[in-house]
Amino acid sequence: MSSGDGVPQSSTSYSGGVCRAPLVGRWARLEFDLQIILLSNLAGLPAFALAMYLLWTGDVAILTRWLATGGILLLWGGLTAVLRARLVRPIRTLSSVLLALREGDFSIRTRVPKTLKGPLALAFQEANRLEAILREQRLGAVEATVLLRRILEEIDVAVFAFDEDEKLRILNRAGERLLGQPSEAVLGRSAADLRLLEGLAGEAPRTMEVNLPGGQGRWELKRTVIRQEGAPMRLLVLSDLSRALREEERLAWKRIIRVLSHEINNSLAPIKSIASSLRKLVSGDAAQGRLGHDLSRGLGVIVGRAESLGRFMAAYARLARLPAPNPVSTPVGTLIRRSAELETRLKVEVAGGPELSVMVDPDQLDQLLINLVRNAADSALECGGGVRVGWRVRDGRSLEVTVEDEGQGVRDTTNLFVPFYSTKPGGSGIGLVLCQQIAEGHGGRLTLRNRNPRGAVAILSLPLETRIRDTRPRTRATG
Repeated sequence: MSSGDGVPQSSTSYSGGVCRAPLVGRWARLEFDLQIILLSNLAGLPAFALAMYLLWTGDVAILTRWLATGGILLLWGGLTAVLRARLVRPIRTLSSVLLALREGDFSIRTRVPKTLKGPLALAFQEANRLEAILREQRLGAVEATVLLRRILEEIDVAVFAFDEDEKLRILNRAGERLLGQPSEAVLGRSAADLRLLEGLAGEAPRTMEVNLPGGQGRWELKRTVIRQEGAPMRLLVLSDLSRALREEERLAWKRIIRVLSHEINNSLAPIKSIASSLRKLVSGDAAQGRLGHDLSRGLGVIVGRAESLGRFMAAYARLARLPAPNPVSTPVGTLIRRSAELETRLKVEVAGGPELSVMVDPDQLDQLLINLVRNAADSALECGGGVRVGWRVRDGRSLEVTVEDEGQGVRDTTNLFVPFYSTKPGGSGIGLVLCQQIAEGHGGRLTLRNRNPRGAVAILSLPLETRIRDTRPRTRATG
């Protein structure tokens, strides 16, 4: 049978009706240092008994007997204490080192004296080697964790991790942007509340339609199972396909535009030349009359339409010839205020923001802002509303410029960035496409959405990186 503390015991013996615990059980319950003291005393007991017998039975003075007995006892006790210390202290030191390793403290090492040999020295050396291995593994795990977190924060894909109860436990910065909320507000919420329940079911990988505050359109879904602290979690990865699709679409449009420009210009040049020559001929005295007048007017129409078609194709050709941006340090406030002042049909309100500079191509960004402000003014004038422009730093990593109007809003958001498509009478359909191409050329993005209760807002996001400086004038303090 076994005792309550788990120490095995032999069968209990009965004598005279009294239960006596066996000697082995009592011995096993003693602490290790007490066992060392008892064993050392038992080892020296025969020699002490023999010494006492010779001392007290021999012809020795009584004072000498007592002095010798006291000296033997003191020597015996001292040697027992030294033996206990030499055995117990190293074991306690080793246990302290192991406890520190278990608690994750790898700064403690055992000092092995050069005079120490044998199994105890080997145990100390192995403890030091174990500490070094665990420290290296801990350091590697910490570095890998930091690297993984940095990668998750920097990659431009939304990462979510849900537990078995479909509660959100992990997300990165791209996921925060997609949900339109910080992690503190969404961690612990269910996938159904976040409108991501569809991503936890069905086939994967696949393409799914996403309609969230920070992104709409077609996104690629990937899903796998990971474990954190032994608990399974479903990892959901969403990557935006719209930029890649737009790039492919843009390349296709560029090829079409180049072909159309080449073929139409080859035809327009001789048409314009011949029409001009015929117009001069019929304008002479021999061709006066109604027929000459009709011919001259018709040839004028041909010349005018040829010139108009040439200008039309030249405008579209700008999309195919947009140069790469030449970034320089540009004050944001100055650029936005200048774009707002160029709109003379109404007063554009500049809400303002932090005075800073970013590395952008000022000419291209100026063209982008002018187009956005003009579009907002066109929409606002139809309803008698206003236009408001502002900017801010978002998450310390990106510049966000907003152009808000109080117009009728966006009627067809799916075709806004499609070349040749325009909702304005006489519009060319390249303004927003050119703006989007400029934004993505700077590593940013341009989005348009409707506002409540009316109007629309254009949001331009540009990366700040680390090349930001404060451009506010500094004043010297005076006493």
